[in-house]
Amino acid sequence: MHVRTWQVAYAHVFPAERLAELSIERRADQWREWPPLVAVADGAVVGFISVGASRDDDAAGELFAIYVDPEHWSTGVGRELIAAGEERLRALGRTNAILWVLGDNPRARRFYERAGWHHDGATRSIEIFELEVLEVRYRKELQIRTRSTA
Repeated sequence: MHVRTWQVAYAHVFPAERLAELSIERRADQWREWPPLVAVADGAVVGFISVGASRDDDAAGELFAIYVDPEHWSTGVGRELIAAGEERLRALGRTNAILWVLGDNPRARRFYERAGWHHDGATRSIEIFELEVLEVRYRKELQIRTRSTA
């Protein structure tokens, strides 16, 4: 699911032959090491989100990855996953979080903005498939929810 999503979502950014080389085994190993929260439909994983402590010094938490199978885009799976990821960050005591997204990923950027995330002005250049691409950083304040004792 992760590889297929990359192949569809980034077809306008990366060469098709490079996207075709993505390794399902490598991605599976990666997610075994950092288990994500998953969304399941009809017994199959249709999306996942991974969150944890921020790698950036000026944030408490980070959304590392969120992917939804292209066949399940615009079905609410992504909204449910991001809500679950934010709740996980709150449970970990994180009061704010960041995420990095390709600058040339308008669909994902609109999704994050609708979920209340905002571009905080930070950018960085990274290399993927031997190509330099720009990432932009989004941020969200996470209100810790307290239970009423009424």
